[in-house]
Amino acid sequence: MDSNPSQKSWNVLCWNIRRINAEVKWDSIRNKILESKCDIVSIKETKRETFDPSYIKKFCPTCFHGFCFLPLAGASGGILVAWKSSVFSRAQIFQNSFALLVEFTYVWSNDSWILTSVYGPCDSLGKETFMNWFENIEMPDDVSWLILGDINMYRRPKNRNKSGANFVDMLLFNNVISALGIV
Repeated sequence: MDSNPSQKSWNVLCWNIRRINAEVKWDSIRNKILESKCDIVSIKETKRETFDPSYIKKFCPTCFHGFCFLPLAGASGGILVAWKSSVFSRAQIFQNSFALLVEFTYVWSNDSWILTSVYGPCDSLGKETFMNWFENIEMPDDVSWLILGDINMYRRPKNRNKSGANFVDMLLFNNVISALGIV
């Protein structure tokens, strides 16, 4: 453990799982969480409407007691954030159809930070709505903030795994990144 707990860095695992309901995946998920030595796991595209502690235990190591979730919307989406409650307490501060914002407090120092876990829409209208919301987040400069997830946008044509590019979407995404001062 660090001599100065407020300077501690934590491991956060972000994973687009594409359906967590398959029992055959549970051991692999648990093993990857253990292998990553993460304190927090953020799983996207769970495709589940609800979670409870007994379901979380099917794929999370036993030290992950805390969780919050965003249910799926239609046939896609769903976000689960789970954490070691011995390390963090939390307050869920916001959720909408594509994001879950969670304020974590380190239990040993009361240092807080905000995790924004995103699963962005794929359709044009959804992307525009998401980008408008995203660009207008007013996060104070003195707040530690981590954004992660599957935004379903790309910054450059070479970031795509297939040919073609939507330059309007790229411009919009890059403008939002710039407006928010995201590194």
